[in-house]
Amino acid sequence: MNKIIAGATVQVNEEGYLTDFPQWNKEIGTALALEADINMTPRHWEVIDYLQGEFKNESPLSIRKIGKSGVVDIKEFYQLFPMAPLKTASKIAGIPKPASCI
Repeated sequence: MNKIIAGATVQVNEEGYLTDFPQWNKEIGTALALEADINMTPRHWEVIDYLQGEFKNESPLSIRKIGKSGVVDIKEFYQLFPMAPLKTASKIAGIPKPASCI
């Protein structure tokens, strides 16, 4: 289905995750973050860049893997994205909800 985010029409699934990653841009990511009550900082963007890189490499994501990534530890990940961190960060990054998330 279509949704207008940051003035752009994008394809999303029923949970609001982008279904066509090339449609993502930083303005869309910022708008999705604001929907989740998150004000993006350079630190947030570092984590988003990491998640997108893993997605592009078709590498499955999990909280544990992110904690071992060297990019962010689990405690900080929860501070940056307090509500359902992996689901929220994935949505902001414009990638599908990870299989490890229910």
